[in-house]
Amino acid sequence: MQKGLIGKKIGMTQLFDEKGNVIPVTVIEAGPCAVTQKKTVENDGYEAVQLGFGDVKVQRVNKPMQGHFAKADVAPKKVLREFRLEDCSAVNVGDILKADTFEVGDKVDVVGTSKGKGTAGAIKRWNFGRLKETHGSGPVVRHAGSLGACSDPSRVFKGKKLAGHLGAERVTIQNLDIVKVDAENNLIAIKGAVPGPKGGIVVIRDSVKKEA
Repeated sequence: MQKGLIGKKIGMTQLFDEKGNVIPVTVIEAGPCAVTQKKTVENDGYEAVQLGFGDVKVQRVNKPMQGHFAKADVAPKKVLREFRLEDCSAVNVGDILKADTFEVGDKVDVVGTSKGKGTAGAIKRWNFGRLKETHGSGPVVRHAGSLGACSDPSRVFKGKKLAGHLGAERVTIQNLDIVKVDAENNLIAIKGAVPGPKGGIVVIRDSVKKEA
């Protein structure tokens, strides 16, 4: 990984390219992110940098974390994430990374927490088809239907697609294009949708499966 930032989803809008084509984009407030710690092979067994995003009041941070931020000489941060960069020596503790870390045309992966849907049925959760609405199917057209055989194996296999909790899980969208970077306001416009609600925390990083 070459680059990475923590951001906050602002919402969706649209931009126009030189030919007048509409480009649906998600606007993300990317940074400023402070480098709060550097992991080294000697001390931690691997190399990485820890970034912090979003200022928070000191009284809302416990004593161990207050010492952690004081050691890095940065204000307390609300969100901390680690990034395993290829060259961690390029950044130092206390550095501030902003939206101009990325450029227009970069391919990125965006990680976020999807919207929670609560308990959902099999149709909404797994895209099941409905039962026939004629010939006595009754009020069960949205039910899952048969779960399997009876006497053998006399149980329901693990992993069976059924109704249950939907959403509120970590989701990664890969190979998204950066359409616009507003370095002054720390805003990045990314083509397409990214997971999570408005105000949700997301992680932007280099794409791991870049298209040739």
